[in-house]
Amino acid sequence: MRRQRPTLIAVSTLIAITLTTAAPAPANAAPPDQVTALTAHQADGYTTLAWQPVDGATDYQIERTPVDANGTPTGAPTIVGIWRPNRQINQQAPTFADAGYNPGDTFQWRVRARTGTTEQPYSDPVTATTTAPWGNPTTPGEQLRTGWETTHAAQYTSDTDEYAYTAAIDALSDRVRVVELGRTVQNRPINMMVIGHPTPAATPEAVAATAPVAINCNVHGNEPGDREACLIMARQLAFSTDPRITDLLSHTTVLIVPTINGDGRANNTRGNSTGQDLNRDYSLIRQPETTAYIKMVRDYRPVAGYDGHEFGNSRAGDLPMLPPRHQNVAQPIFDQSQDMIEGHMYAKGAEAGWWACPYGCEGGGNVGLSEETILRNTLGLKNVTNSLLELRSSGGQTRPDEGNTANNRRRKTYSALWTFHQFLDYHRADRADILKARSEAIESQAANTGRLVFRGSRPIPAHPAPHPGDSPPPLDAPPADLILDNPPCAYKLTDAQYNGARTDGPGGVGTTVAQRIAAHGWKVITIGDDHYVPLNQPERGLIPLLLDGKGVEKLTDGERIYPTLTGRRNGPLAVTGFTCADDATINGPVTVRAGAALVTTATTISGPLTATGAAGILLADSTVNGPVRIAATDTISIIDATIAGPVDLSGNTTGTDAPVLAGTTIRGPLNCTGNNPTPHNLGIANTVHGPRTTQCAAL
Repeated sequence: MRRQRPTLIAVSTLIAITLTTAAPAPANAAPPDQVTALTAHQADGYTTLAWQPVDGATDYQIERTPVDANGTPTGAPTIVGIWRPNRQINQQAPTFADAGYNPGDTFQWRVRARTGTTEQPYSDPVTATTTAPWGNPTTPGEQLRTGWETTHAAQYTSDTDEYAYTAAIDALSDRVRVVELGRTVQNRPINMMVIGHPTPAATPEAVAATAPVAINCNVHGNEPGDREACLIMARQLAFSTDPRITDLLSHTTVLIVPTINGDGRANNTRGNSTGQDLNRDYSLIRQPETTAYIKMVRDYRPVAGYDGHEFGNSRAGDLPMLPPRHQNVAQPIFDQSQDMIEGHMYAKGAEAGWWACPYGCEGGGNVGLSEETILRNTLGLKNVTNSLLELRSSGGQTRPDEGNTANNRRRKTYSALWTFHQFLDYHRADRADILKARSEAIESQAANTGRLVFRGSRPIPAHPAPHPGDSPPPLDAPPADLILDNPPCAYKLTDAQYNGARTDGPGGVGTTVAQRIAAHGWKVITIGDDHYVPLNQPERGLIPLLLDGKGVEKLTDGERIYPTLTGRRNGPLAVTGFTCADDATINGPVTVRAGAALVTTATTISGPLTATGAAGILLADSTVNGPVRIAATDTISIIDATIAGPVDLSGNTTGTDAPVLAGTTIRGPLNCTGNNPTPHNLGIANTVHGPRTTQCAAL
């Protein structure tokens, strides 16, 4: 649920490792337009400056001067920041996150108001030593530093230094396990750090049970600021004894992918070694890098995510953010993602002094639209609360000292570090709401109701003035020819479409549609030479974008299959072939014959449902008034159903595609034996009024 936007926010910095406040001694009464009550709070890589507002001020200038231990200036005073009213939602408590300096150095700060272009007197100065890079240099593990840190931001961490750094964290911390998700086109490893307390869960399925969060740090190789933040945060999470950190890691698992685009990072290019922009490939998964990430999402099932980028608009905020906007994204996921941005990041940004705003703020133009190939949209269509993060590439008018390359790099990285820590705090505080939004989204998607949109964004209304600037993201309404009001039950693919060779991958060799569907984790029913992809699945909003003829960036033109059974039917039903029931009432027993399939939505069966040797059973938003027995069946999914009787799933061998039993009420016992693999519940518990035995005991 979206929070009420706050009107008063206390100044604090939640991720500070060291807190230092310096305030001026009492003096004679200040001139009427002089800034007063200036304070400086130290955090990781930045200083939050806060002061009392001056009536009628247009903006404020922040001055920083390097000083020695005695407070004697060692360099020239420099205007390093401009505070403007559109920076934050709380106008009564102005703050500015000063960053870009070398952490650990000592400075003096002053702030002055301007009325129009008239400069008012400076505040009394405050002096403080900034927080040194996290980690005691004499403590094993904590003493690790990235190549970026050791060169004082003169160089980014190389790929080989990254591998050595993450391997050292893995070796020295029980909280961390580094796993290889795949390889780049040029055979660089794509590593992920799995972080939990006291140790991370041992398998992807066990990690999924912890409601994990995922951070993708470097998809565009020439945008490495977020990557450096991820590497620093990994060290903090691995070795910190701060109760906040251990509490976070005791309640979830953090998944950090520092460099999905290792080839692009090594060559400092936006795309990978084939020139592919990987952030335009997360649905199509033509490249091995994006395939690896999507398989991770399938297996580890993160419930929330952040995707790190850099933004070339020098007039925008420090931290432009954007939720998944595609109109096929379930409303609860969009709302929860917006709450994370506007309800949390805007408020905490106002406390810490960072300027968070929507992607496109202040002159952003047509950015952040509805392409399902973009990770934030792909994740939203996979029912993940998430946001894109942009780090403004240059300092711009509000950070005039960032012509210095190292200062610019430090500001970007430490603002990303702040964001990722706030992301973890948001998940910790709002975990129940995030999981509720995810459950509601999965159930609504599986119900297969409502229109399908092939391009078109949900609107982002402008935040009340003066924050966050003058340009909310554009509307991007779907054109009429890219709307399908009558969704099909499934898409049918021929064997040539499903298993045929493709040429859209690196070197003209692409994986098959079958392999890509498997990577996404969709259930497929095969009958003879035909392959059916039902829409009563959790990722219903993404399936048509790849398989429908209307798809803008599709894999193939599947045949739309519409329901074959609707309305009332009395008497026993023997299902042969592929049968789709929607809004149907079946009075009598239903038997699904060997090699046949039954797909239902909004359907009631009054009588037993039995399937032995069937090609597939997919029930969603349906009711069975009687027992259900499914044996030796190839594909099984039961989501948001009500079953008035016992349920038995036995001897089902479904390859790598585990049977799903999620969000279902069973008024009787539940027995699962001999299934390979074991059924799972997508993290959505079932309600069972009876004993649960063997493989389904925990569902």
